[in-house]
Amino acid sequence: MLKLVTLRKAAFMSAAGSLLLGGCAAPKPLYQWEGYQTQVYEYFKGESKEAQVTALEAGIQKIQAQGGAVPPGYHAQLGMLYLGLGKDEQMAKQFQTEKTLFPESAQYMDFLLKNASRGSNAGNSGATSATGNTTKESQQ
Repeated sequence: MLKLVTLRKAAFMSAAGSLLLGGCAAPKPLYQWEGYQTQVYEYFKGESKEAQVTALEAGIQKIQAQGGAVPPGYHAQLGMLYLGLGKDEQMAKQFQTEKTLFPESAQYMDFLLKNASRGSNAGNSGATSATGNTTKESQQ
């Protein structure tokens, strides 16, 4: 009888130890940001759009190479940078990609596309960033 109780305790302790050790593993993040926040900050500071595009495109390649997921807003921000550079085709592609990956953004992406087409006819001084804030040009 004593042997049976000892075996039960040993089995219980082994199971409890496995749960505790397994619980220490950090979960894999849902998205890989790869400098996204830094580039949004650079955008609002008015830094070089070309350098920001290069950094965001490199981030996308790195995320894809690691099998990760691009976070919400990443493609929208890249699209806003393309808009500022006058690259309407690439801008539209990035906004469409954002809509595909995050269907909840469709209404906002459509709004940006509609206003971008207006802005290309009358200048894009009223363009908004992917986060919904106006750019420096529209504040002046």
